[in-house]
Amino acid sequence: MRQLMAAALAVLMALPVAAAELGEDGLHKAPWMRETFKDLREDLDEANAEGRRLAVIFEQRGCIYCTRMHEEIFPEPEIAAALEEEYFVVQINLFGDVEVTDFDGEALSEKDMARKWGILFTPTMMFFPEEVAGGVSAPEAAVATMPGAFGKWTTLNMLTWVLEHGYAGEESFQRYHARMFATQGGSE
Repeated sequence: MRQLMAAALAVLMALPVAAAELGEDGLHKAPWMRETFKDLREDLDEANAEGRRLAVIFEQRGCIYCTRMHEEIFPEPEIAAALEEEYFVVQINLFGDVEVTDFDGEALSEKDMARKWGILFTPTMMFFPEEVAGGVSAPEAAVATMPGAFGKWTTLNMLTWVLEHGYAGEESFQRYHARMFATQGGSE
C-alpha cells in the first residue's frame, strides 16, 4: 500500500503545474486584481478608503514574462500577502480598447493610454502616492515604476519600499534593495 501511495505521489509531482488562470482577454487574472471603471482618480479614492496603495499593472496577451510573474513570483507567500492585503491593483491591457481615465482627466483607450504614458514592456507596474495633485498624469504622479519581470526579492522589496514611503527618503530603491537583499540571503 505504501508503495502504491508513493508511486501515486511521484506521478502527481511529475505533472506540470497548472497555468495561471487566463481571462477571455487572454490576460492573467489574480484574486488581488480589482475590476474597476479604470478612472484612476476614483481608484485612488477607493484604495485610500480601504487603506491600500494604488498600483496599475500593464500586461498583454501571450506575454511570457507576465506568465512567469503570475506562476512563479506573485504566488510567493510574502508577495501574495502584500498584493492581497496592502495594494489595490488595476490591470490594464497594453493593446486593449477599454477606456482609462488618467489623473489629469484625459480618457483614452488602454492602448492609447499606454502610448501616452510611455509603457513599452509587460508586465509594468506603476505605484502611486496616497494623494495626486490635479492636472497631473499618471507617470508624473507615480512614485515608482517597475518595468518588466523581476525575481522574488526585487519584487518584494519594491512592494515594501513603496509601502514604507522609501521614495520620500534619501535611500534610493537600488540601495534599499541591495541592503535588504544582503539580509534576505536569497537569490533572484
